[in-house]
Amino acid sequence: MEEDYKKGHRALLNSGEENELEVFGYRSQTLRSVLCFLASVLTCGVLLLVFYWRPQWKVWANCIPCPLQEADIVLLRTTDEFQRYMRKKVICLYLSTLKFPINKNIGEPLVSDHHSVINKAVLKPELKLRCIQVQKIRYVWDNLEKQFKKVGLLEDSNSCYDIHHTFGLGLTSEEQEIRRLVCGPNAIEVEIQPIWKLLVKQVLNPFYVFQAFTLTLWLSQGYIEYSVAIIILSILSIILSIYDLRQQSVKLHNLVEDHNKVQVKINVKDKGLQELESHLLVPGDTLILSGKLSLPCDAVLIDGNCVVNEGMLTGESIPVTKTPLPQSENTMPWKSHSLEDYRRHVLFCGTEVIQVKPSGQGPVRAIVLQTGYNTAKGDLVRSILYPRPLNFKLYSDAFKFIVFLACLGVVGFFYALGVYIHHGVPSRDTMTMALLLLTVTVPPVLPAALTTGIVYAQKRLKKKNIFCISPQRINMCGQLNLVCFDKTGTLTEDGLDLWGTVPTADNSFQEGHSFTSGEALPWSPLCAAMASCHSLILLDGTIQGDPLDLKMFEGTAWTMEDCNVDCCTFGMSESHVIIKPGPRASQSPVEVITILLQFPFSSNLQRMSVVTQLAGEDHFQAYMKGAPEMVARFCRSETVPKNFSQKLKNYTTQGFRVIAFAHKTLKMGLLSDVMSLTRDEVESELTFLGLLIMENRLKKETKPVLKELNEAHIRTVMITGDNLQTAITVAKNSGMIPQGSQVILVEANEPEEFAPASVTWQLVKNQENGPRKNEAYINVGNSSVPDGEGRSSYHFAMSGKSYQVLFQHFYTLLPKILVNGTIFARMSPGQKSSLVEEFQKLNYYVGMCGDGANDCGALKMAHAGISLSEQEASVASPFTSKTANIECVPHLIKEGRAALVSSFGVFKYLTMYGIIQFIGTSLLYWQLQLFGNYQYLMQDVAITLMVCLTMSSTHAYPKLAPYRPAGQLLSPPLLLSVILNSGFTCIVQICAFLFVKQQPWYFEIYKYSECFLANQTKFSINMTLERNCTGNATLIPGSILSFESTTLWPICTINCIAIAFIFSKGKPFRKPIYTNYIFSFLLISALSLTVFILFSDFQDIYSGMEFIPTITSWRVSIFMAAVVQFCVAFFVEDVILQNRKLWRLIKKKFGFHSQSHYRNWQRKLAEDSSWPPTNRTEYSGDGKNGFYINLGYESLEQIPKEECELRGQTTEHHFLTRL
Repeated sequence: MEEDYKKGHRALLNSGEENELEVFGYRSQTLRSVLCFLASVLTCGVLLLVFYWRPQWKVWANCIPCPLQEADIVLLRTTDEFQRYMRKKVICLYLSTLKFPINKNIGEPLVSDHHSVINKAVLKPELKLRCIQVQKIRYVWDNLEKQFKKVGLLEDSNSCYDIHHTFGLGLTSEEQEIRRLVCGPNAIEVEIQPIWKLLVKQVLNPFYVFQAFTLTLWLSQGYIEYSVAIIILSILSIILSIYDLRQQSVKLHNLVEDHNKVQVKINVKDKGLQELESHLLVPGDTLILSGKLSLPCDAVLIDGNCVVNEGMLTGESIPVTKTPLPQSENTMPWKSHSLEDYRRHVLFCGTEVIQVKPSGQGPVRAIVLQTGYNTAKGDLVRSILYPRPLNFKLYSDAFKFIVFLACLGVVGFFYALGVYIHHGVPSRDTMTMALLLLTVTVPPVLPAALTTGIVYAQKRLKKKNIFCISPQRINMCGQLNLVCFDKTGTLTEDGLDLWGTVPTADNSFQEGHSFTSGEALPWSPLCAAMASCHSLILLDGTIQGDPLDLKMFEGTAWTMEDCNVDCCTFGMSESHVIIKPGPRASQSPVEVITILLQFPFSSNLQRMSVVTQLAGEDHFQAYMKGAPEMVARFCRSETVPKNFSQKLKNYTTQGFRVIAFAHKTLKMGLLSDVMSLTRDEVESELTFLGLLIMENRLKKETKPVLKELNEAHIRTVMITGDNLQTAITVAKNSGMIPQGSQVILVEANEPEEFAPASVTWQLVKNQENGPRKNEAYINVGNSSVPDGEGRSSYHFAMSGKSYQVLFQHFYTLLPKILVNGTIFARMSPGQKSSLVEEFQKLNYYVGMCGDGANDCGALKMAHAGISLSEQEASVASPFTSKTANIECVPHLIKEGRAALVSSFGVFKYLTMYGIIQFIGTSLLYWQLQLFGNYQYLMQDVAITLMVCLTMSSTHAYPKLAPYRPAGQLLSPPLLLSVILNSGFTCIVQICAFLFVKQQPWYFEIYKYSECFLANQTKFSINMTLERNCTGNATLIPGSILSFESTTLWPICTINCIAIAFIFSKGKPFRKPIYTNYIFSFLLISALSLTVFILFSDFQDIYSGMEFIPTITSWRVSIFMAAVVQFCVAFFVEDVILQNRKLWRLIKKKFGFHSQSHYRNWQRKLAEDSSWPPTNRTEYSGDGKNGFYINLGYESLEQIPKEECELRGQTTEHHFLTRL
């Protein structure tokens, strides 16, 4: 019973998705709420502040747990490593508020869509439903499944038949009203945050609350100047933050504002066409597309074709053709029916419809799939509004350091209490002074100083045409040690040059045509395929589309026209495109080719096909183009040349891009029959036509950049959708695979009926024969990777298909392959994302550089995704380079390293600054004294503030070092740096504090003030000394004037300047310190001013700074002590702590190793004499023993019962069959 209760209390939202949340049910209790209110009043609002910072505590204090079905408050918790909480109120919606009668019969549905959650969410006869709003998405309570479900979208369980027949004629006006109430408006509304709200959020930040407490305390003690300076700094910092947030809010608001004001036409059941504003659209509405339009929702096309610009989503402004969802009779979910290619039917919100092509049976129609923030654009806006927290060691370590400093402050608090109570000081003064020491350790300038480094780096990146929408990731770029590159358009030129064609006839390849000859491509079925099998469109008289398609079409010398009355036959629509021979084309028996039906190219399917009609023919022709291996699979085997694989290899190993073509004649005479064809019917039993060879040249920047990254010991990996052999050749030509390195092909196969899944390793051997040097051929002999150096210089290469098999059936083998995997070809977008994630699991810091089209998922998944796009900010990735080559990658890594080192330097400096002041103040507290206001002011404003704000402006070093900076504050060198410098500071200050008391001229002023005042008439004396008739002085707690403070202040101040210099190390990650002119000037000025004050004998300076004049020899001693401390600290920091060779020796001596997973694997594999495997096959099981199985990939239902039983007996076992 208790388990059922707990189960009802907790559920999952968005199960399995990136934004998965746990949701817990709670019910408000009046007594608890009253008690919390009284506690808030008694604590003067402190409890409310705590509840603001910790919403879960508020829920736990005010409410009691209950089943979600009864909850009026829900507590949500993210399922990631951050475990963040949110509190939401359950809202009730009543359908009885609608202006028309609602059917209250329990058995009858409210909406026609029987899959809709609305029917299961509304309670009858009350007509009530319960919902919550989480991060702009609305969820309603499903009374049948007992969980919250998302609304504002059509359920994925709808089949193609459901979509066509349930929604094809439109919704009734009553159903529209119900859906509007339940789903909310179709609007992506970004509120421009009021300034007062932003101000409250900033001010209630825990750090600013602590700062407010600190400043109140300081002001009460008369530290007016310094407090005012910090208040001004804090106000400026808050104003800048608010301005930045407000600007972002305004920009985002303006970006989406027009989205909500689009006028659209819809079809309403029994009422016909209606025009309305887009915010009134609901899922299920039938949208009529009559021309150019910015799509206000996600919709699935059901009739006619569309050409859209998806630049907003992908970063590529290439027209994409959308085709209608087929009218299938089966009950399979519509996305499953189209497999991975379902996106070709979907019009995404925010994309631009640039051309519509009616089918001839009526206007272009689409069914609204998702509205508001459920859409593609809404999802992108939500990712900006609610960014995923960064799990970066620097930020967690920084928090630990601040906690440590706060703890140090608490120690100081109790120390001060003890000292002041011991001297019998009144309790009020005791508490005040103790609280003052508590506030010394945490520097109030910390947030501004840490942010400054990122701001400087962002500005420098902007000058190099690299734009950033996630500044926090800049520091993370300093840790990158693996960069993945897309090939086409990233490593190689975007445009391809035509090299030649190789047609086939009689099951063999014929003599090819060379485009370099200048002769026109001769007419053949291959020429017809090249002229028609593409996704090009004619827009305003200009042919537009994919660059590869454009180049291919130009090679035929044919022209494109819109279908006109003269050419249109058989009831063809005027929107069909026709192809004609151009003036430069070779003589052709065909005058016109009309493209009737198109199945667009998909990266997942690696092919596209069209159905055409050649003028003068009664029948229709289908053409396919795509990856050669994929096209050959759909062709009749007798039409594919026997030497197909060898011929393909000859070209791909030379780095050529190869595309294959096929065709078949369709045995049907009616256009209506053609228009109802499915992709599977068209793409079967084809005749192989031949190959198109295209030359894909490397960009001139590619080789030097890859060489630079290689010299910096940063791994480079190629993830491409192109052919594997082409990718290997490009990798070798670009230097990604160095000369002399071995390449091992990994080929994995799915399990078959009587055979388990297998993985085969084949060595690629370099041979010097053939038309080009360094051609690669698979060697199936007995070659193996040579011993010695050769064993460490090998690279694995595999296809997306093999990766998928490894992921499913050989998951334990995958890390071994990935630590040396360099080439991943024929990868789908989903596989690219998965691969980046797997690299991250090995503790690599992964960068991804791509053109933003098929790389969106991988760009977002990587620690630093860089999109090569002309737009200043691409939604596809955190970084966007307007320079379309990979030079941006080393620039970003350099700036990231400089920013990271600067952040560490600033943090170390501010930690030491707090400790230096803490030690000095603690020593003075021993005799109930303090530094003077202007003494603090000089240290805090003139030195620390100015230095911190300029320390990070040092530019990045122009050359990448062969190692990364430390990635965490709690690393031994950084910790030792703080500990040793704290030790030096402590020793020097204590020695100075004790030695000054030993000087013959020293006396305790508070015991002999009359004598001192009588003999020092030319200097003004602090008013904290009260004279009395006995000639003695009584010290008021918090007095300033003393030889101790006069001695300690210059030591502390010079120490602050010295560590600022020491912690601003230049090479190898930043330029030398002298190149930072403002910082150098401030350091020199601060040091000069301090020395001037130390050695000057001006009455005004001494009275203003509240010093006591001392003899010159003592001042020289103070200065020498500070210089010696600087020399020791500089030697220890530069020669010992920053000495990589010494640390490597220590690690080797004591057996310390990196705990990164990839390092562990590298060590294990280096000791394994059987690795890497070559020319052998491994199996996932022998049918009786164990299996390589990815538990995270398969569900129990997908695994045979026998395998489930075996999993309990054995974890991993396989047998080897050597070839």
